[in-house]
Amino acid sequence: MKFSMLAIAATAFAGVQGFAPVANPSARVMAMQNTAIQMAAAVDVDTKAALATAANEARGLAMDSIAAANSGHMGLPLGAAEIGASLYGSQMSYNAKDPTWVNRDRFILSAGHGSMFLYSWLNLAGFDLPIDELKNFRQHNSMTPGHPEFPNSEHNTPGIESTTGPLGQGVANAVGLAVSEKMAEAVYNTDDHKIFGHHIFALAGDGCFQEGVTAEAAAFAAHEKLDNLVILYDANEVTLDKMAEYTQSEDILKRYEAYGWETYDIDGHDLDAVEAAIAAAKASDNGKPKFIKCNTIIGKGMEETEGTNAAHGEAGVPYVDKAKVSIGIPEGEKWYVSEGTRDFFKGVQDKNQAAYDEWQATYKAWSSANPDLAKQLEDSVADNVMPADAMIKEIPEMNVDAAEATRVSGYKVIQEISKLVPQYRSGSADLHGSCRNYIDNGGNYGAGFDKSYAGKNLYFGIREHAMGSILNGIAYHGLFKASGSTFLVFADYLRPTIRVAGLAELGRVSYVFTHDSIGVGEDGPTHQPVETVSGLRAFPNVDVYRPADAEETVAAYVSSVTRKDGPTVLIFSRQNLEQNNAVSAAERREGTLKGAYVAKKESGDLDVIVIATGSEVQHALEATKDMPGARVVSMPCMEAYERQSDEYKESVLPSTCTKRIAMEAGITGLWYKYASKVVGVDRYGFSAPGDFVMETLGMSAANLKKEIEAMA
Repeated sequence: MKFSMLAIAATAFAGVQGFAPVANPSARVMAMQNTAIQMAAAVDVDTKAALATAANEARGLAMDSIAAANSGHMGLPLGAAEIGASLYGSQMSYNAKDPTWVNRDRFILSAGHGSMFLYSWLNLAGFDLPIDELKNFRQHNSMTPGHPEFPNSEHNTPGIESTTGPLGQGVANAVGLAVSEKMAEAVYNTDDHKIFGHHIFALAGDGCFQEGVTAEAAAFAAHEKLDNLVILYDANEVTLDKMAEYTQSEDILKRYEAYGWETYDIDGHDLDAVEAAIAAAKASDNGKPKFIKCNTIIGKGMEETEGTNAAHGEAGVPYVDKAKVSIGIPEGEKWYVSEGTRDFFKGVQDKNQAAYDEWQATYKAWSSANPDLAKQLEDSVADNVMPADAMIKEIPEMNVDAAEATRVSGYKVIQEISKLVPQYRSGSADLHGSCRNYIDNGGNYGAGFDKSYAGKNLYFGIREHAMGSILNGIAYHGLFKASGSTFLVFADYLRPTIRVAGLAELGRVSYVFTHDSIGVGEDGPTHQPVETVSGLRAFPNVDVYRPADAEETVAAYVSSVTRKDGPTVLIFSRQNLEQNNAVSAAERREGTLKGAYVAKKESGDLDVIVIATGSEVQHALEATKDMPGARVVSMPCMEAYERQSDEYKESVLPSTCTKRIAMEAGITGLWYKYASKVVGVDRYGFSAPGDFVMETLGMSAANLKKEIEAMA
């Protein structure tokens, strides 16, 4: 039997059916279990019956929607129904009428393929997600896409806290939300008024925990003592191809205990156990994130497939009608919700409304006592920052005369950004010193040492994938803007998170990548990116900035914190670059915001246009200094340029001039959109001093001049 290892739990803990015994329990474990027993006893019979009924009706909603679409994943919605009933019917604090309330508990479905779990519970809990939208599951323009999508221009489904689907991302996103919640407590709570104090919940499956990103994020969460985080593991012993035992054999509870988490092991279908474990996890403010292993039967309620990997997808569709009757749904009814369940959740809404109203009174008193903090919070929630064209004027001119690496320029700029955008946070995957994105006097985030939760600098350790996901989680939380850094060549470790940020239109997040080309030099081709910039540009809705000097760097940073509908990648050089001081700081900044501008105007009849970006702009300027018919265009951001008016684009790259050449120290493919000839690097580099590598592979003014002169 599936729960044979848990069979003695009911007798081990009277009233807490489903808690597995712990060998040699510590005082902490015993205290947790005692709390659980007390909480379980508080679940009255009527409430338990209502939750059980709701769980089965949620199963029915999922079955009907997946059957109607003949597509979807039935296993999790059926197998984890009691978990949903406990979260939405009892344990979570939320207001369905105000789904973006800042102090709500957050729930993330990391196993996003089970999206009908989430849609069913949002409907039952009273969110503005009508039954008709459940009937429209997985159809074009519905509010119920195949995987949950954070509200964006395509979908605006209330109650979705994170775009999930790539397994493991949701768990790491949840860590980011927990980070942000701790930040909010530290920044905004006062001795007299507590306006932040909520929990982050995530439901994940075996696939999520097999993905490495969850291991990175779990280690970070425990190290920084994020005890506001509760992960629920839908342990159904099944993956898509095989039963889970075919590919995994570790003791996951011991693994999470080793990280520093508090762990629970329960029968995920026993409402007493589920209620008790979640309540105990919420009550335990001991500096440890919480991991609840919920032992479940995938596809529960459909005997033909339950407990097997066939239950994962839509294989159970032919058995839906029979299964619904077996769990108490009236025969012939579709998308059935009883009046009793609707009444029960009306009571849940009333209870939540009372807590919400009490919070509003506290917020009003806090706001009156702390008007400056209140204004800062209101601006943060609304993502109010000064417009980009105003912000670039607020930042003093860099006044850089000597050659300077843009990573060094970036260090100067980020100090100004932090002053102008108080909700801005910066982090690094163990490379603050190299990437130069540390905020001076901002303090360090976390627990222990010199850290506090109010700190503006996050130390992620060497965990790039988790860093990207945590940054996205901070953005999803909706209060702070976050950026994180590593070397550009390691961007591939977090590419999945950048893709999702573009899809989710996360304007509150940016990624800082330095050491941007073969100019890295001696470290060799393992550390010399050639394909990476173009690879990042390939993502829709991701702005990629590669500035050429200090003033362009100002505008790139400003764009990253003022953009509202998508993320930004900032790419900086390791080596020093010449400054284009022949063009005013204002012109360079304004032009950079537009993605491209004329960095050197022809002094005679226009003959050739040279387009360059980043470290190659200096070569373009040098190569054309004695060419009166040459125009140099700096194009730090293709994506921003493409959003400009046709009139502006024509003024920069007039269609009458077809003799164009582009230069970048990377692969050439994308540049053929703008030029007929490209000087680039379509091979890996080699280990040698950076200047030598650059010159050998053609990244020099002399070679560019030769290529221009060879054009017909």
